[in-house]
Amino acid sequence: MIIDLQVPCYVNRFFPDAAMAAVQVLEKSGCSVHYPLDQTCCGMPAFFDGFREQCKEAGEQMIKTFLNDRYTVSLGSVCCSVMKYHYNDLFHNSSLHNEYKHFQKNLFEFSTFLEEVLGISKINRALYSKAVFAGGCTGVSGCLSHDPSIRLLHSIEGLELLTLKKHQCCGWGGTLARNDEKKSVEQALAFLKEVQDTGAELIISNEMGCLMHLAMVMNARGITLQLRYVAELF
Repeated sequence: MIIDLQVPCYVNRFFPDAAMAAVQVLEKSGCSVHYPLDQTCCGMPAFFDGFREQCKEAGEQMIKTFLNDRYTVSLGSVCCSVMKYHYNDLFHNSSLHNEYKHFQKNLFEFSTFLEEVLGISKINRALYSKAVFAGGCTGVSGCLSHDPSIRLLHSIEGLELLTLKKHQCCGWGGTLARNDEKKSVEQALAFLKEVQDTGAELIISNEMGCLMHLAMVMNARGITLQLRYVAELF
């Protein structure tokens, strides 16, 4: 099976190793991975800041780039949420209505693709560690489920997923981190404190934007925790 890989711009720029880990998992699972060079930012920052026309411009490029009969696998839960659900507000009854519906049908977040399309239910590896899963809450607000990531992580031998008492945003929030630095840092510190209180040494996420934000706050405050994108454990 040939699949197209959608890599969020911040993953492409700052976390290429996470993207390569996903490629390795997909190839090991029988996929041939194609990376379309014409892909751009999906327009997520513009969308959440209220610049819908600018997001639509980026969306037009993405739809045309991935317009084929292959599955598109996204490595960002928030980007995937914007493209799979919020684009609907921009392209419904537009000149690209049918093209968008075709793109939407073939688009899957990484873990969801592994579980729902490839039928993978168990990760055959062992990792003896206590961890907390931090799913991008913007993805949830876009109706994107984190359950496939959590189920696959639970299948890893020795990995103990701990539950936080409070479900709170890490502070990245898609655009919160740049629009309200003080609040975003406060939320990150509260989140990290709760993670530390569980005894976990590892934070796992299907959204590198969350891990990017947490890494910057941890570095500034001297907090030591491990951060991993789901594909790096699969």
